[in-house]
Amino acid sequence: MLLSLFNTLPQAEAGQYVRPCVDIDIWVDAVVAGRPYDSVQAAVAAANTAVAAWTAADLEQALAQHPRIGEHAAGASQEAQFSRAEQESTGINSVTASQLLAGNRQYEEQFGRVFLIRAAGRSAPEILTELQRRLTNTPETEIAEVADQLGQIAALRLEGLLES
Repeated sequence: MLLSLFNTLPQAEAGQYVRPCVDIDIWVDAVVAGRPYDSVQAAVAAANTAVAAWTAADLEQALAQHPRIGEHAAGASQEAQFSRAEQESTGINSVTASQLLAGNRQYEEQFGRVFLIRAAGRSAPEILTELQRRLTNTPETEIAEVADQLGQIAALRLEGLLES
């Protein structure tokens, strides 16, 4: 969707359009309320600013929508399509998939949530390295990293939506 069209959509329709970027109400509301945007970059900047308002509960809600890294999202939703496309570029093979599975299990036991990382632009070895590094985080440090990664994912998705 072109930015010019997004700028003119009714509020509810605009919200539904950007929700697959990240399913957090306050983020969706902030991005929609910021319209009209002069550029895609301005919309992405507003989206990045809205990340600061996220709570731990918001993150947990959004993470419920994300598959494990290394697992392909099922379904035909826009969010599942985003996830599949993001993970396809990583070059995950059967060896790294089994390593990621083991790391995901350890992460979930330690932090009680799915491991989330911006996969776009990263290789499977980079993701594995980050997973191992983040297993050394404190819960407080890790929740900040989750918010940062989710914000990066949302910004990239929004940029892709508004440029297509």
